[in-house]
Amino acid sequence: MSFDLRHPIPTSLANHPHKDILLKAIQESLNEVAGDQAVRRSLHIEQGRLWVGDQSYPLSSEGKLYLLAVGKAAVAMAAGAKESLGDQISAGIIVTKFRPSEEQSNFPVLLGDHPVPKQQSLAAARAVESFLKSIRAQDTLLCLISGGASALLTSPRPNLRLREVQKTTQLLLRCGATIQELNTIRKHLDRFKGGGIIQAVKPAQVISLIISDVIGDSLEVIGSGLTAPDPTTFQDALAILDHYELRSSIPGAVLEYLEEGARGIHPETLKPQSEDFSRVANHIIASNRHACEAAQRAFQAAGVKTLHLTSFLQGEASQVGRVFAAFARQLSIQQVNADQPICWIAGGETTVTVRGSGIGGRNSELALGAVAEMAGLENALLITLASDGDDGFSPAAGAVVSGSTFSRAAQMGLKPNEFLKRNDSFSFFNQLNDCIYTTPTHTNVNDLIFLFVS
Repeated sequence: MSFDLRHPIPTSLANHPHKDILLKAIQESLNEVAGDQAVRRSLHIEQGRLWVGDQSYPLSSEGKLYLLAVGKAAVAMAAGAKESLGDQISAGIIVTKFRPSEEQSNFPVLLGDHPVPKQQSLAAARAVESFLKSIRAQDTLLCLISGGASALLTSPRPNLRLREVQKTTQLLLRCGATIQELNTIRKHLDRFKGGGIIQAVKPAQVISLIISDVIGDSLEVIGSGLTAPDPTTFQDALAILDHYELRSSIPGAVLEYLEEGARGIHPETLKPQSEDFSRVANHIIASNRHACEAAQRAFQAAGVKTLHLTSFLQGEASQVGRVFAAFARQLSIQQVNADQPICWIAGGETTVTVRGSGIGGRNSELALGAVAEMAGLENALLITLASDGDDGFSPAAGAVVSGSTFSRAAQMGLKPNEFLKRNDSFSFFNQLNDCIYTTPTHTNVNDLIFLFVS
């Protein structure tokens, strides 16, 4: 299963003299973390043991092997598991965002909603709960977890309703909360998160293969820790609400539940010291770092000097864009009379504090923040895209900025700062034909940034 950019190619990229090198590097980076490939190269069964990389786990001769795949890469990951394990998987269920165009794994596919859970996410959780009830103590559950799992699988704790979880999620997304902060609250409002899957099937063995979509690859944050211990508390969740001054905005039932939890009235999530994790193993099999390193190899093979800056990039998207524009200006000076191009590669996840009613996402907003500062840099190109092809509430994956973007926009009467004020970055780049669109990538390892100077 491979990925490609959709046509038309963004104007600033299509006209670039190193277009083919850039396209190949982007393709290599995303194909490296494709769900089917990542699982297939990690998983096999030999002599009654399930192997994940160089670690193995016993499979009971009296038990069965079940599969649960949740996330944007769920279908691809399940297909990879099916290729590796075949009929040794007794049954499985998949929860994802988009229905595949063709059957790839022979397991039922349920759709959830993302980034805000809706009725599909609730129905998917009910079906998963029913599926998990068939798992016995001697069985093994193979979990395949990827980005988006938090919203796609939603089962509110008792006394909470879906619409209350929805509003809370929307408020956190709009205020600029990090994914760590959002998922800390999610874990304390949902029965499956914060190790809830473990509680649902104990004492069965659980082996999870995980594609990381969070900075630092924290197991308790990815998918809100479906099979991982959770070090956060109800009090931590309340502190996040206070930080963003949301106590008066979130639904009363949510605030009451969190406050009661902090007083010990409701059960906490599973903590690292819990004995329930004695039969659990979590493995990260793909991450932003893997994608960045694959792009780096592709650039180096083409004779481009590269630097992998970081896979821990965070911050307000437009401000990060201005920083990369400053990098571009400095590199442009250094590259005068250079004998080969240079590319800086970065990954992570920025945030957008929404103040307007425009259409956009963190990648296109990052790019928009760089437009004015990159004006006139004829040899610089900034590419930023979401690895899942889905940049926030925009239909694009990201955008491309060149030194001529500002002047082209001015000719059309487009003012970058006005679009920034409205959080309308997609509309800006769409009019310039500089949005990036992708075929389904079947994965999610945060965002990718390429600063290319020739």
